[in-house]
Amino acid sequence: MDEDYEVEFVERGERKALFLVRGVTPAFANGIRRAMIADVPTLSIDEVRVIENSSVMFDEQIAHRLGLIPLTTPEGEFDEDDVITLSIDVEGPATAYSGDLVSADGMVQPADQNVPIIDLKDDQRLELEADAVLDTGKEHAKHQGGVSVGYRHLQHVEVVGDAAEFEEEEPNIIRGVVEIDGELVNTAEFDNDLTKKFPGKELEVTDVEKAFVFHVETDGSMTVEELVTRATDSIEARATELQDAVTL
Repeated sequence: MDEDYEVEFVERGERKALFLVRGVTPAFANGIRRAMIADVPTLSIDEVRVIENSSVMFDEQIAHRLGLIPLTTPEGEFDEDDVITLSIDVEGPATAYSGDLVSADGMVQPADQNVPIIDLKDDQRLELEADAVLDTGKEHAKHQGGVSVGYRHLQHVEVVGDAAEFEEEEPNIIRGVVEIDGELVNTAEFDNDLTKKFPGKELEVTDVEKAFVFHVETDGSMTVEELVTRATDSIEARATELQDAVTL
């Protein structure tokens, strides 16, 4: 990778972002995408001890739902052997939500408080303890902090002339972020149809070399910036490990 790469955010939120990276190869862009999906460890419930479950749902179904609840994962605070215990005790009539989980460690909480677990009727109760462990998406999808991670070439749009005078204009659909007159524009601003942005114009759309737009959304276990940083750190660590092995 060229050391003179640049990063520019188009949309920036804690859990969802669009950003442009210039100066990287397609191989590196794909490596970052794969690292965000598979290499960044997150905490997730792995083992459940049921004390009472008089709901209509089997223990295994409850455990499966609990495993899919994202948990906040502070960087560098936990190791692979660490176990964080969470508990829940809800009696019907009520709905048990992720927010009802009580963690033994204040740094580890459900990323969303309103994920429904089970609807309990009169005289039904759910009481259990659960152990959360640290692992990566490479081992199980429930540990994937990046729930939606993708990238595409940045495309440059240029007006090259007027469309044929009597030619019927058809939609010219393009999605994502494009470069127009040196500015980054989200195509959602004109319904992804270039003919609405440039009516009656002939356009040329080309890929910008070594420039990729990333769309990243996390499950709330960490922010987008934390996910990207941890992914690049994992790539650097593996590259250093390979270099050391080769030079032995």
